[in-house]
Amino acid sequence: MRNAPVIAAVDGSDHSLAALEWARTAALRHRTGLVVAHVLPDSSQLYAARRSALADASEPEQYADPVAEQIRTLLAAAKNADLPDEVRYEALEGSVPEALRVIGAEARMLVMGSRGRGGFAALLLGSNSRAVATTAPCPVVVVPHAERGVEAASEPSAGRVVLGLHAAETADDVLDFAFADAAARGTTVQVVSAYAVPPAPALVIDSPFTVIPPEGLADDGDAVPAEREMLRAQTERLAPWRTRYPDVPVEQAAVPGDAAGRLVTASRSAALVVVGRHHPRRSVGSLMIGSVAHAVLHHAHGPVAVVPTLSDGV
Repeated sequence: MRNAPVIAAVDGSDHSLAALEWARTAALRHRTGLVVAHVLPDSSQLYAARRSALADASEPEQYADPVAEQIRTLLAAAKNADLPDEVRYEALEGSVPEALRVIGAEARMLVMGSRGRGGFAALLLGSNSRAVATTAPCPVVVVPHAERGVEAASEPSAGRVVLGLHAAETADDVLDFAFADAAARGTTVQVVSAYAVPPAPALVIDSPFTVIPPEGLADDGDAVPAEREMLRAQTERLAPWRTRYPDVPVEQAAVPGDAAGRLVTASRSAALVVVGRHHPRRSVGSLMIGSVAHAVLHHAHGPVAVVPTLSDGV
């Protein structure tokens, strides 16, 4: 949905306000509208709040939706910053995942913080962020909280859109999202794929996210052919997008083992890491999230876009 708005989910927390700023610049880059959405408290709390508002008619708004005035103030203060041509505020009711799932049906992307108000400080990813990334019908961008941010401008991925690609399984929608975002930014797509590691009894992997260097592979001559085959498969898979986006530079990388660790490392300096939500051979309505997407969401240092299969033809 090229002309659909960017939606920012807010709850008044610092995490959600960082997501709102990210969404504002995304809407400007893609030349589309911005919707700021806040899910109101559950119906019992909302009913009590409205009764309180009737008892104090001088300040009904703060009881009905205390976040609304905060957002209006922030947007008014942004007069010196660029704003999309169309900005609107939406107050939603229901559970957070369900309300955002419904409004996400009309979104180009939905942007939210990795943790919301009241989240435990030790959590890298809040339950609402995880649920929305798993179920929303549109791409979901999760912006990490400040404690997870890392400045690493010297990293090879600095400023790029990093795409996690399984040449045979990643849905077309995932590639299209990555290339469209890179085109809007005027930056490079760095493509990361993983190939199988030959068995090596002496090699001990103590973390599922370890990226094994080539010198750690068994010396049987299979490593280079495996890498070449992966790069060949990448090149074939990327060909239509190179044609569609001729001005977007592409960098290709094939890594041994699990791609998740390399994607997490790249997130230290990438503008955005893009991953698919689930295996396309499952039904389009599947709520599954792949192991790579799960790992990157929980450990990334920068924004991550989780893209579902958006069309039946994949």
